[in-house]
Amino acid sequence: MRESTEAESEECFPAPRRRGGIGSARPDILQHKAVLRLAGWFLSPPQLPGCLPFDASLPGTLPVLNKRCVEAAVMTGLALNCTINKKSLFDRKHYFYADLPAGYQITQLRRPIAVDGVLAYSLLGGKNRSQVVKKTVSIKQIQLEQDSGKSLHDDVRSQTLIDLNRAGVGLMELVMEPDMSCGEEAAAAVRELQLILQALGTCQGNMSEGQLRVDANVSVHQTGEPLGVRTEVKNINSVRYLARAIDYEIRRQMEVLQRGGTVQNETRAYDSKSGETIPMRDKEGLQDYRFMPEPNLPPLIVYEDNASLPAGVDARQVVVVQEIKAALPELPGVKRERLVQTHGILPEHSFTLVNEDGLTEFFEAVLEGTTKEPRKVIGWVTKELVGHLKQRDMSVSQSPISPSALAELLELQETGHISSPVAKQVFQYMWRSPGKTAPQIIREGDLGLVSDTTQLHNICQEVVDSHPDAVHAIRNGNKKVLNKLMGLVQKETKGRADPVLVRAILQEKTL
Repeated sequence: MRESTEAESEECFPAPRRRGGIGSARPDILQHKAVLRLAGWFLSPPQLPGCLPFDASLPGTLPVLNKRCVEAAVMTGLALNCTINKKSLFDRKHYFYADLPAGYQITQLRRPIAVDGVLAYSLLGGKNRSQVVKKTVSIKQIQLEQDSGKSLHDDVRSQTLIDLNRAGVGLMELVMEPDMSCGEEAAAAVRELQLILQALGTCQGNMSEGQLRVDANVSVHQTGEPLGVRTEVKNINSVRYLARAIDYEIRRQMEVLQRGGTVQNETRAYDSKSGETIPMRDKEGLQDYRFMPEPNLPPLIVYEDNASLPAGVDARQVVVVQEIKAALPELPGVKRERLVQTHGILPEHSFTLVNEDGLTEFFEAVLEGTTKEPRKVIGWVTKELVGHLKQRDMSVSQSPISPSALAELLELQETGHISSPVAKQVFQYMWRSPGKTAPQIIREGDLGLVSDTTQLHNICQEVVDSHPDAVHAIRNGNKKVLNKLMGLVQKETKGRADPVLVRAILQEKTL
């Protein structure tokens, strides 16, 4: 995907300062080893990792398109509101690297598979970062490509090893228009793209493992002037580093221009340790790549619907756009809106639910098992549950507390069997002892609410009698001191007193 950023928003760099434009990400297509493969592997099952003859450019091997890759590209294009080209073409892009045995990459320059889309994304802004700011970035095109190998540099032995295991793996390159103006916007857009790809199942989107790589094309210019000379920061492998690399590069280019210098059209790399971008090489132009039509792959044809299929064509061998469109899942943006509208939760909570894999499903499963309001349940899920998961670097699927177990606990609190502090204690016990249910823990620990009102009255009276200064302050109008007395009662009862009842008794005794 190539992102270029040049938004009209003034969120990141207010006018009249020079503004940044940004640029590119390439997701590996999930599951299949290659876009391009030996002729005998067409429509074959997923292959085990390994280097096949075509990957190593052995003589006599020819590329054959993998249907799964085409379906993934069409699905991604539809999810990003692109126009799907019914006919697309393949080209050769020539350049020499040791990890590209053929000396060229098969790509789509002249007519890519999808064009003219839009990615809608949101970020949190405002004073407390609780306001949802909605933005869009235009998608220029989505093209299918083959991946290269990987160079592994051994500084100790002063040698470079070549790993061709990923060579030939299918890539989608998404090229974005210059609609973003800072690192925060680019990071939010890429994070949304990750979620979309994961929801579609077209890419796992793990940047640290190289499944999604981002190239950022950055330029600065005065508002109202043409885009400046751009630099490309290559292969950024995390959303956090993406934001930092872009913001650093914008500042660097501004400083160069303010000193009267000239920004070079070059390729740079981001050094996460220093937080700086460093030059790698001069940027190639189109003429350097010597593009030419790919002679070994015919035009790629996809069909709008079954009615448009030519006579005698096997439907299993072709890609039908409407069939893929009908199978699209609920996308992240739609899911967030549904959560807010259906459950009445805050927009920022919907971001947390959607951003954590499996958390939305967990939340909605809890709601099915309790009468507690969703706005109260959300705190337990996003704070208690997510907090414990992050402390232990666990995913939602690894939680020792199931949705039904949490729902049972919350229902006991909602129906007045336990207090809020006790509910949190029980949650801790459940986390440490996954085999035990909330009722078991409450029964064994005698943690149920104190039901003897006489006993509660006596405890409250003791607290009032032993804190005359607090009582005097309350009677003089300082009602906040009442909370201190309530805390002392809860301490005496080990959190087992009904706070509503305790407040009422204390108010009566401090009149």
